[in-house]
Amino acid sequence: MGICRYSNAAILVLIALLFFLIPGVITIHDLSDPNIRSAGIPRSAWKLHRVLSPQFERWAGKRLASTRATELPTTNFSGTEWPLFGAVFYLWATESLQAEWEQGHSPYTVAPKVYAHGAIEVATRLVIDPKQANWVKLHWGKKYLKTENVFYRMLVISALASHTRLTGDKEYLPLLRDQVDSLSAELDASHHGLLDDYPGQCYPGDVLTAMAMIHRADEVLGTDHSAFVARALRGFQNEALDSRGLVPYFAVAPLGEPVDSSRGCGNSYVSLFSPEIWPEQARKWYDLYAQYFWQETWTCAGFREFPKDLPRNDWYADVDAGPVLKGFGCAACAFGVGAARVNGHFEHAYPLTAEMLVASWPLPNGTRLFPRLLSNAADAPYLGEAAILFNLTRLPAEGVSIKTGGSMPGFVLIFLALQFGLGLILLITPILSLRQWRKQHPSMVLRRPGAQLGVWAGLLIACTICLFSGKTLIALLFLVCAQLFPRDQRKKAPSPDSESKSRSRD
Repeated sequence: MGICRYSNAAILVLIALLFFLIPGVITIHDLSDPNIRSAGIPRSAWKLHRVLSPQFERWAGKRLASTRATELPTTNFSGTEWPLFGAVFYLWATESLQAEWEQGHSPYTVAPKVYAHGAIEVATRLVIDPKQANWVKLHWGKKYLKTENVFYRMLVISALASHTRLTGDKEYLPLLRDQVDSLSAELDASHHGLLDDYPGQCYPGDVLTAMAMIHRADEVLGTDHSAFVARALRGFQNEALDSRGLVPYFAVAPLGEPVDSSRGCGNSYVSLFSPEIWPEQARKWYDLYAQYFWQETWTCAGFREFPKDLPRNDWYADVDAGPVLKGFGCAACAFGVGAARVNGHFEHAYPLTAEMLVASWPLPNGTRLFPRLLSNAADAPYLGEAAILFNLTRLPAEGVSIKTGGSMPGFVLIFLALQFGLGLILLITPILSLRQWRKQHPSMVLRRPGAQLGVWAGLLIACTICLFSGKTLIALLFLVCAQLFPRDQRKKAPSPDSESKSRSRD
């Protein structure tokens, strides 16, 4: 049974290297990149895009071929919204990388639009596929592309414009023009410049992003919606804002009034796109966002989900905000990376990026472990990594002033210390255990070796099957159980009676 012990030791050493020590070294390398604290795309984003592109292409192709999207209820937000939002994040990031490549700021000789051509095509088709839009059809009926439905139509406009810019293909221009003209006309005709995402549900952040996407589409279509965009600011002024002067998270569209206050996830979202359409207003909003939501402790720095002047909101969770821990909003901080970069506030972007890089836990094969585990494995397995890629590829908007500074939060150092500490423990423990076993081996006896070997091999086989099936956590559970075998015990010392009988026979 020595083979079991040596195999278990080798497995633990590999786990220590692949899941702890090498990821820690990768993170330190990423943290040393000057582009995480200045206006440039970090090298980790380039590497992630190269790794993610073929994986995203395969997954999106399978998603298109399946009927999974038609089977989901409207309440399954992660199964309906996340796949398409992830596709748009990926396309937005690819556009930024392609623009940097064309300016000679890339570590690769092949253009992103070339090596990622298949992923670009399938991501675009995924967004506009009628099957994937089944959940909005249930809300809006057959006129889902002509009646409000701001969030989904924004995704369609964005995906089609990105596809045209990246490929030069004009196949989707008629649909793009139709959506730009119809949505802008409907928004312009609304009483207060707001429309619903779903019946009775208006999220002003989505409305603002839709206006930014219409503005971007003008470049592709050769149209001019600047007058519409300028007038659309009416939906984000005076009574339409919350008491702090910020864009509310939720509003009543027919009344043009906010419901409750603004929130961190919504403010980060708004700050990503407002500088390109309303730069002066965007600057004021970001300053207010930092004033009311930015929080620093000795361990962490980031944006709160709820304003500092609202008590008892330090622990919370929902599908948009994610977990809220001691006030820090996970979505607010994640998209705060991109928001800070777009607005030129690298004194905020640097600590946020450092926290994001260390917490994402990069594996040697390019996978970001925690974002992968926290994504919807069945419907949107790459959302987390696509969102990281999107945020890291944001660059300062034209005309914004650049502010540098910020310090590395204690959380980063604590996380790395624990990562390396656990890795070293896993590395050293099996080596010491083997040495001890070899010394004690002559005095030990193995009970039912055949059965133990069978159980051990079965656990490893189950681990392998789960690993290839994408069930990583279950695979790790089987692997831990395999470490419990073989089990042996000390040989029983011979009794005095047996010794005397043995001597008498002699």
